[in-house]
Amino acid sequence: MSTAVITGSGLYTPPHAIDNAALVEAFNAWVDADNARHADAIAAGEHEALAYSSSEFIEKASGILSRYVLDAEGILDPQRMRPNLPQRGNDELSIQASMGLEAARQALDTAGVQADEIDLVIVACSNLERAYPAVAVELQAALGAFGHAYDMNVACSSATFALDAARNAILAGSARRVLVVSPEICSAHLNFRDRDSHFIFGDACTALLVEEDAVARAEERFEILGTRLVTQFSNAIRNNAGFLNRVTDADPQALDKLFVQEGRRVFKEVCPLVASLIRGHLDDMGQTPDDVSRLWLHQANRHMNDLIARRVLGQTPRADQAPIILDRYANTSSAGSIIAFHLHRDDLPSGALGVVCSFGAGYSAGCVVVRRV
Repeated sequence: MSTAVITGSGLYTPPHAIDNAALVEAFNAWVDADNARHADAIAAGEHEALAYSSSEFIEKASGILSRYVLDAEGILDPQRMRPNLPQRGNDELSIQASMGLEAARQALDTAGVQADEIDLVIVACSNLERAYPAVAVELQAALGAFGHAYDMNVACSSATFALDAARNAILAGSARRVLVVSPEICSAHLNFRDRDSHFIFGDACTALLVEEDAVARAEERFEILGTRLVTQFSNAIRNNAGFLNRVTDADPQALDKLFVQEGRRVFKEVCPLVASLIRGHLDDMGQTPDDVSRLWLHQANRHMNDLIARRVLGQTPRADQAPIILDRYANTSSAGSIIAFHLHRDDLPSGALGVVCSFGAGYSAGCVVVRRV
């Protein structure tokens, strides 16, 4: 029977970083301007004054200190407060394909694999910049890969769901090498004028190469021992932007066309769901939490990660047991757990067991148990 192994990873980090202080300065400038515009209505009790944000509030609520974005200038302009990403021509490489190309080349180089040896490319992320043609097919062409390619979206769980698809393709014999790429432009769907969420997201792109063990050349390999996926419908995290907006005469600038969530509800409902998924998966594989050397969790919120790790491990995790990268990357949707894996795996010895887990809108959650070969 075939065995699927992760042999390479790559990470594209955007050139611009915004720390909490700069983000707060722009937000509070907009608050001052908006309150001034509605001063009479506020005085009359007809309009609620907007409240300031603060670096202390952001860090306490999320554990985030900074984030990388494709464009900082537009976000920090109180008159705009959204990234400025000029539209590219149809003959130009798309933004997501450009991001994916850099991350993918890193992953291929690490694994010692040429692009024309790839059988399948999966672009898996929360937001795709167009409906068709698939970004994955564009990336496949840009790389010079063969086989086939497709896009998939399971929100923040896209990368782990794609790892499940990659492993299944290898076990079924339909592919020997699969490239999973997650180009997340989260800053484009974030409402930077919402005090409760303006700090949450950042941009990044990750890539993972999954190969049949028999053809892999890399010395460093992580065998995928098992995957488990779960979905449970919820409106607690939602984005209503879509191609039907124009035929329903919906306002494309309406707040519901951006990221919206009920944060406290998400925390209460998702944490037990994810902890149960991981523990149940380990138990069915004959493993215990004590066997797990590392948890690479979805990087959405520090409090969520700490609670999930405690429920899985039965104790407060050490920093090396459940590494955090959201302090400097913020929430990068499906890329988050893969960034943690990319940056925090080299020290694991042969035989060490780890869990890659993502969770998000849907609700969706994916658990991937790996062992360093």
